[in-house]
Amino acid sequence: MAKAKTIIVEQMKSPIGRPGDQRATLVGLGLNKRGRRKELVDTPAVRGMINKVAHLVRVVDAK
Repeated sequence: MAKAKTIIVEQMKSPIGRPGDQRATLVGLGLNKRGRRKELVDTPAVRGMINKVAHLVRVVDAK
């Protein structure tokens, strides 16, 4: 069985003053404070969420 590819996403900026849907997207990614990192399975849905809040997060590592 092949291991699923993962990516590590880090929140770089605060969602203060951003629209509610962007805040909800961060929560959906498992992020809620600056500097937090989360390892996520690399799927098209996750990539779309990252693209939506690309100005608030960065991809640290892609395995």
